[in-house]
Amino acid sequence: MEILRRSIEAQAAPPQWVFVVAAVLAAVTVLSDRLWPVARHVITIAHEGGHALAAVASGRRLAGVRLHSDTSGVTVSSGRPTGPGVIATVAAGYPTPSLIGLGAAALLATGRTSLVLQLCVAMLLAMLVVIRNGFGVMSLVVSTAAILAVSWFAPPTARAGFAAYVACFLLLGGLRPVVEVQRQRRRRRGRDSDPDQLARLTGLPPGFWVGLFGLTGLACLAGGGGLLFG
Repeated sequence: MEILRRSIEAQAAPPQWVFVVAAVLAAVTVLSDRLWPVARHVITIAHEGGHALAAVASGRRLAGVRLHSDTSGVTVSSGRPTGPGVIATVAAGYPTPSLIGLGAAALLATGRTSLVLQLCVAMLLAMLVVIRNGFGVMSLVVSTAAILAVSWFAPPTARAGFAAYVACFLLLGGLRPVVEVQRQRRRRRGRDSDPDQLARLTGLPPGFWVGLFGLTGLACLAGGGGLLFG
C-alpha cells in the first residue's frame, strides 16, 4: 500500500524550463532523420499495443505481436473478418501513441511523474507477454530498462524532464507516421496499410482515415501542449 500511495501522490512541480527543454529535445528527435529511425521503435511499440488492446477489448482472439528491426510491426488476431471489432482493431494503431502522450501530459500536469513512468513500465511488460519474436523482446526489454534506470537513479528534476520528454515525444512522434503513410500511398506503396485496410472494411476512402488519424494526433498535441504549458 505504501508503494501504491507513493505512485499516485503528486510530486513537486519542476521548473517550467524543464518541460520546455523536454519538448525541444522531443521535437529534435522526431524531426531528425538520424534519430528518428531509432526512436520510431517506441512509436511502433505503442502503435501495435493499440491494435492488441483494441483486439482484446472487442472480443477478438489475440495471437501475438511482432516488432521488426525496420520499425514495422504486425499484430495478429482472429475473429470475424468484418464488423466493428476488426474495424476498431485496425483503426486503433495510429492514434494510440498520441493518446498515450495526452494521458501522460495530463498526469504530469498534476505532478504525478512517478505514476507516468510506472504506467509506461506496466504497458511495456504487458506487451512483453504477447510479443512473438526476438527483436520485439529486445526492444521491450531495453525500453523497460531505460525507464526503470531513470525511475530508480535519476534525481527528481531529471525524472520529471524524462517523463515530459516521453509525453512530448509520443505527442509529436504520433504524427510523423501519419505523414509517412500518406507519402507511401501517394507513391502507390503500402496498399496494405491501416488506412487501406479500413477503406476495404468500411467503404470510406483511405484519405478519410489518414485525415482522421492526423486530426486526432493534432488534437492530442494541442491538448497535451495546453496541459504542460498552459
